Amino acid sequence: MGRKIILDCDPGHDDAIAIIMAGVSEDIELLGITTVAGNSYLENTTRNALIITELAGIDVEVHPGASKPLIRNQIVAHDIHGYSGLEGANLKNPTKEPSKEDAVHFMARMVEENDDVTIVATGPLTNVALFAKMYPQLIKKVREIVTMGGGIAFGNVTPAAEFNIYADPEAADIVFKLDVSKTIAPLDMTHQAYIQKNDVIKIREFGSDILNTIADLLEFFMKTYREVFGINGAPLHDPTTIAYLIKPDMFEWENYHIEIELKGQFTYGATVADVWKVTKNKPNFRVLTKIDRKSFIDLLLDLLKKLQK
Repeated sequence: MGRKIILDCDPGHDDAIAIIMAGVSEDIELLGITTVAGNSYLENTTRNALIITELAGIDVEVHPGASKPLIRNQIVAHDIHGYSGLEGANLKNPTKEPSKEDAVHFMARMVEENDDVTIVATGPLTNVALFAKMYPQLIKKVREIVTMGGGIAFGNVTPAAEFNIYADPEAADIVFKLDVSKTIAPLDMTHQAYIQKNDVIKIREFGSDILNTIADLLEFFMKTYREVFGINGAPLHDPTTIAYLIKPDMFEWENYHIEIELKGQFTYGATVADVWKVTKNKPNFRVLTKIDRKSFIDLLLDLLKKLQK
């Protein structure tokens, strides 16, 4: 069996691709999906996770989690993902219902029943922070927390802060201080993992209704990135976390100490990395710094091919 993971997410176009990659890869054992408010409201992110698992034939339960941040006012990303959180394709309503077991209790049960669970968080860290606070004895059993979030050199919702961290900095602060193995995929690296029009054309050439739907979603994602950021090609932020677990050799990384800024007027939600080790603090993160884009796109296409029908 592959690496056992819980995917904590807020779908979201790139979260949707991460769900598919984790669900179809033979190198991943997807124990379940937990949802959090982030790119859209919890009702939408949960519904979107159900839609994607049904679309891709991924047989896992979806466990709803936190509907709002721990402290700050809620923000969403309608400008990037649309009002449903997953616009751009004709998506059928899900036939499955979300699990009655909430995200935090599901995390606890999985970690208690298994010795090597990895939590992959591709949205705000609210659920993971609540799990750590409610089950401190279990968080120590987690094999690794792999999160997409933050930026060393720049943000994408403020000049200093990345969306997932900015959406709940207080939760991120709790998670960043945990004494467990942690890996982070920041914007500096994920912007190297962009998808372009010719990649979407290849997806359509596979000749599948499912993959045409995925291509529609990716085209919407590229359109909003072009309109909001002026970028040609959309960074597939969240799927890089899954790629890291499947093929870590496509990445380069450094070990840094990172803290969350909670009080700065201009830097609230920033991930402050001690790149030059001036604080002498022990590194608390493996920070993914570079990705081989060709290897990433090849892996993505290979996994999407599994959905040909």
